[in-house]
Amino acid sequence: MSVDPSTMTDAEKTDHIRKSILEEGRALRRRHPWLEKHQNLIGATIMAVSLLGMIASGTLYILGVIPWWACIPVTAIFASFIHELEHDLIHLMYFKNRPWANDLMLALGWLARASTVSPFVRRKLHLHHHKFSGTESDLEERGITNGERWGLRRLLMTGDNMMAIFLRPFAMQRAVRQYIRSQKPASRSEARKMSIQQLLAYAPLGNIYYFLFHGWVIIHAVLFTAQLSGNPLTLSTELSTAMNALNTFAVVYMLPSFLRTFCLHFISSNMHYYGDVEARNVMQQCQVLNPWWLMPMQVFCFNFGSTHAIHHFAVREPFYIRQWTAPTAHKVMREMGVRFNDYGTFLRGNRFYTETSEEERQAA
Repeated sequence: MSVDPSTMTDAEKTDHIRKSILEEGRALRRRHPWLEKHQNLIGATIMAVSLLGMIASGTLYILGVIPWWACIPVTAIFASFIHELEHDLIHLMYFKNRPWANDLMLALGWLARASTVSPFVRRKLHLHHHKFSGTESDLEERGITNGERWGLRRLLMTGDNMMAIFLRPFAMQRAVRQYIRSQKPASRSEARKMSIQQLLAYAPLGNIYYFLFHGWVIIHAVLFTAQLSGNPLTLSTELSTAMNALNTFAVVYMLPSFLRTFCLHFISSNMHYYGDVEARNVMQQCQVLNPWWLMPMQVFCFNFGSTHAIHHFAVREPFYIRQWTAPTAHKVMREMGVRFNDYGTFLRGNRFYTETSEEERQAA
């Protein structure tokens, strides 16, 4: 049955897109029943293979079989699978009736990607994100620079979550307050607990990761500067051994984390809109961002820019199903008016409305 988008409200468009995506997913499962029958096993297998892939890549580098420039991207790709799994686990797509297994996979995923906020803290942030994406209380997207004007500062913050806090402390304090207020805490004590939870959101793994990563960067900057000035520093045997170990850790773990984080946050923060969107209006929450020149970045976040908008319409579809059904989803989304490759977002600080559309909105 044909529909006329010009006569539909955003809510009706959203419902039409959601039903079309879910029906395509059901059709896919009818053709391949194992997708539904073994969904838990599929998730656990992806986690196991990804963890083993990261370990194997690092081991091959340590043994001298592959160079650093191969180890870093290969490890980052395996880590990107784990990130998508974490996202699905947050929505209880695997082991819903076995919380211990769900929590174990979340913990293993955090160990593999310590540059991220704790997944147990992120669960509440992310579920709130779906309800209020792009509004002032959307702490998850604000945390990865969504809504910031583009420049050197945002570039520095995109791949480094600690820099994203340190370079705009007051903005992040306001975002945390808005988020807590939106949760409607019953008392000051409850609000204080939520504030402490956000303060410790990276503890302990993230704090350790960023201490080592920033220390590694600073040490190399000092050594490079000394070398450049003609006064090279000579490290003691103990310090040289420690530095070699830290360099190895950077290649097998820290730099893959940085690469994956930068690519994901660059795409995610620019495909989501911020600041002038209506709460719960999915049509305004994000665009499909999949130009050819972003493919190198898409590799390190499982084609996130092309498929994540699908998730906002059909939340409970696993990430590999979204990739499978993307052609159909994109067709109906385009018909209903979802934006594709809106490059103006880079100049508008991710605002949804252009100057022209803002004038039309106010006139209406």
